[in-house]
Amino acid sequence: MTLAVSILPEQQLAALNTAYNQAVARRRLRLLLGIVVFAAALLLAAIGAEVNLRTFFTYFGNFVSYFDRILTLDNGQRVWTDVGEWLWGWRKWLKMLGETLLISYVGTLTGATLAFVLNFFAAENTSPAPWLRFTVRRLLEFARTVPGIVFALIFVIAFGLEPMAGVLAIAIHSTGALGKLFSEIVENADMKPVEGIRSTGASWLSCMRFAVVPQVTAGYASYALLRFEINVREASVMGFVGAGGIGQELVVAIRKFYYSDVSAILLTIIITVFIIDITTGWLRGRLFGKEART
Repeated sequence: MTLAVSILPEQQLAALNTAYNQAVARRRLRLLLGIVVFAAALLLAAIGAEVNLRTFFTYFGNFVSYFDRILTLDNGQRVWTDVGEWLWGWRKWLKMLGETLLISYVGTLTGATLAFVLNFFAAENTSPAPWLRFTVRRLLEFARTVPGIVFALIFVIAFGLEPMAGVLAIAIHSTGALGKLFSEIVENADMKPVEGIRSTGASWLSCMRFAVVPQVTAGYASYALLRFEINVREASVMGFVGAGGIGQELVVAIRKFYYSDVSAILLTIIITVFIIDITTGWLRGRLFGKEART
């Protein structure tokens, strides 16, 4: 204590400055080490994935030239100089785009319904039994781990080149993804209402219906709308394997080198996705507040 009292204010200030500078130096050193470790891990991963920068820069011109070709009509003019020629098949493309939207809608609604049923069994605080929770979680993991396009290819082989293959693929993948998100919402729900209803002798189903569902409905709807946005893009890609929608027309244009058709179809997809993203984002904000838009 005597030593501490005898320290002058100037000495205290100098000691504090020294300690602060040392702390800053340690943080900078940790940051530098973190950057070095991250760069080394990225380099090793790139080597393991056989990422060749020489190949990238050598053939980058092919990538740029392809975009130059898809923006050029058969007569050599740019596509925007003759919009009628560029968008000659807009009626057919819009019809197929509508099919894509329907595939996404039906698949999302089916997946959201199944996720709603299963998520209560996967949530830790609402599952009736540990073995049931383990089983449902593994089922949901399988549904969302396998890529949707793989499911689509399997269903195309089983049912043929029909939109039903896309619907089933989106439904399964949406069930897995939404089931996890829904169960996480349930796990964060307040369990006091559940305990109150359970004390009256109510069944498990009644507890879920009257105590949990009112708390989580808004979050469910917000995630379902967000999933619909994702599934519109997914459905466009699934057409590459014959699962219906505008993706089938796009892959035909790519394989047959109909360059201007590729850009026209991509334009319709991009505009549609933009409109859906903006609309659903606005809808989530209106229904559930600004935080739901993120």
